[in-house]
Amino acid sequence: MGVNLCVIEGDGIGREIIPAAVQILHVVAPQVNVVVAEAGWDTFERQGSALPDETMQLAVDCGAVLFGAAASPSYPVDGYAVPIVRLRRQLQTYASLRPTNYLPVPTARDGVDLIVVRENTEDLYIGHEYTADNGHTGISEKVITRRATERVARKTYELARAAGRHKVTIVHKASVLLQSDGLFRKVALEVGAAYPDILTDELLVDTAAYWMVKDPSRFDMLLTPNLYGDILSDMAAAWGGGLGLAPSLSLGDGVALAEPVHGCAPDIAGQNIANPTAAILSLALLLRHHWGMHEAASQIENAVRVTLAAGFHTADIHFDGALSTQAYTDRVCMNLG
Repeated sequence: MGVNLCVIEGDGIGREIIPAAVQILHVVAPQVNVVVAEAGWDTFERQGSALPDETMQLAVDCGAVLFGAAASPSYPVDGYAVPIVRLRRQLQTYASLRPTNYLPVPTARDGVDLIVVRENTEDLYIGHEYTADNGHTGISEKVITRRATERVARKTYELARAAGRHKVTIVHKASVLLQSDGLFRKVALEVGAAYPDILTDELLVDTAAYWMVKDPSRFDMLLTPNLYGDILSDMAAAWGGGLGLAPSLSLGDGVALAEPVHGCAPDIAGQNIANPTAAILSLALLLRHHWGMHEAASQIENAVRVTLAAGFHTADIHFDGALSTQAYTDRVCMNLG
């Protein structure tokens, strides 16, 4: 059976950065068969669904997805559901890996090497929202379960052990949210006790945010509920050079969903100036952690570092000497080897 990848460009700059990543993929892993599907706001406007059934089925059949970005309105729209959230839950990619490593760009901070592991299927993101009091009160349900916390905690410690990392920091707000975050804390600590070779500590989320700003080098791996991981990983991305360089990979049992952390950036879409690095590095995470193609993943990561170290970059890094999306991608391709 062949190795298949479901590729979804989505909206905005997704249509530029995902083809860039696919260009890299064809060089380092030509045996991967790419299957193209669609999702996003534009798809919703055309078809009445942001994630058509055929796209979901292709994602399930492939077991691996490379997703760009989807535009989402900041107000309720009948029938619209955020496609990436639906994909994560349908595929049960329950552990979102969001690494931040120093890259040779002026906006990065030397010495930062951390991974936020974010539980990816529940918390406030389950979508149980409604209004009461004649529309004057909005209510969202936060759901934390033992099952989901156990599996993401176990995945975190197994990844830490495999990568030779030494500390996991459990992030929560159990001081206030006694039943939900309290359960997350309790279960995560129980799992951590089974890994005595890895140091476990814990921080309240506001304290973790303080240290992410003050001294991110204190972190090795962070284990968080869904919402906190979303926020803290974006904060961490600032130390890695910005969102244009921030990759992620959501892992489940035998399935994976790679996506850049940034959004669809409609203000620069179609101008061939978007930074494809986050999408390219997300692909590298997919190759390493899902397919076990470690050499190909290292090729990509090394090529990105060499390209940036030589001063080649897109406009989000620096306007002077900025390359287009395509020209930058071609430079990365030249450094693959």
